[in-house]
Amino acid sequence: MLWETVQNQLTKKSMSVYRLSKLTGIPNSTLLSYKNDGVEPTFNNMEKIADALGVSLDEFRGDKGNG
Repeated sequence: MLWETVQNQLTKKSMSVYRLSKLTGIPNSTLLSYKNDGVEPTFNNMEKIADALGVSLDEFRGDKGNG
């Protein structure tokens, strides 16, 4: 699941979902819907999340290492 990867990065960086919201401009409620409801983020929002976490979008690919 995509959010598990985001959560792992948040943990590594000791960052809260609230802080991620502030850094990305994505409403906290939207981030929580990704976390709690399994809603998939838009590509634009994934770019913002990756930038805020300082990682490549490749970190969030579900098939990494399979191609």
